[in-house]
Amino acid sequence: MKAVIIAGGFGTRLKPLTLNTPKPIVPVANRRFIMHQIELLIQHGADEVIVNLHYLSDDIKQMLGDGSQWGIKIHYSIEDHPLGTAGAVKNAEEFFKDEQFIVVFNGDVLTDINISEIIKFHKAKKAQATITLTPVEDPTAYGLVLADNNSKVTQFLEKPSWERVEGLEKYFINAGIYILNTEIFKNIPKNKSVMFEHHVFPCLLAENKAVYGFKSDAYWIDIGSPKKYKEAHEAILRGEVTLVKIFGHREKGSVWVGEQTEIDKTAKIIGPALIGKEVKVGAESQVKNCSVVGDKVEIGKHSIIENTIIWEGCKIGDNVRLYGCVVGFNCKIEEGVLIAKGAIIADNSVIAKGSIFND
Repeated sequence: MKAVIIAGGFGTRLKPLTLNTPKPIVPVANRRFIMHQIELLIQHGADEVIVNLHYLSDDIKQMLGDGSQWGIKIHYSIEDHPLGTAGAVKNAEEFFKDEQFIVVFNGDVLTDINISEIIKFHKAKKAQATITLTPVEDPTAYGLVLADNNSKVTQFLEKPSWERVEGLEKYFINAGIYILNTEIFKNIPKNKSVMFEHHVFPCLLAENKAVYGFKSDAYWIDIGSPKKYKEAHEAILRGEVTLVKIFGHREKGSVWVGEQTEIDKTAKIIGPALIGKEVKVGAESQVKNCSVVGDKVEIGKHSIIENTIIWEGCKIGDNVRLYGCVVGFNCKIEEGVLIAKGAIIADNSVIAKGSIFND
């Protein structure tokens, strides 16, 4: 089975974290995000993965290589300019032209959905396109997908009003995971910006083609904003995402600690929490409440790290308080700093002694 991961975006909503690191390889539970997606695809039979790239493409290629670390083949399709979701897959057509169908995976999506079940559904319905659908509580911020009792898609509603959706029991949106018969790419122009959501699927619907929706209650989140990025970590640490492998020795409760990590005997790690490899945690410090500490991070004495994600290589001084923030690679946070909820610290930042960032 062949799959395409659409991973060429700029990660604009995650800036400044994505200024130096493209979104597909931002750390998620101390591993690069796209690795979780690749492992899900492999679990469901993928032996070749085509990764669509544009922004900082060389960094991603260097990280993933040819796929041999997973025993699969990874190919790369590079966009000279952004082509949209459908245009990106069309650009990779040479890799799947002999396939009957392909799996398409949006590069923002963290999920543990059963892709094998979607493929089975797609074949049973004799669909040309199957769109995975996930429920949301507030449909007004999304594109809603309506389907009949046989799961055939009937309508797309872009950010509908509450009045427009009155009477619906559940609100289902496009989850960014598709099973597509390759014949549908024949009519997509090459080197043009084309979107599945706005162009291809509505056109198929207008032509009364077999477009179906597979409804799933499996865990799903778009990690493309700081808020959702943090929520994904909280779900992982609480065991809500079965896909994600958490590396490290599991201590009592939901605490994972990596190899060669030194935690002072007076420090407290209160789960759920993940501590990476070669980390140092100083005396009387605390790491707690869904915090993730990357590899080779040093935390000084009497510091509190709460509901915070710290990327690799950071140095955290004594008496530091970090609450609900994300700290990029190789930052230095000096003694006595307080950073409150919602702050995003760019790579290589130096936060001077005694600084206070409060909301």
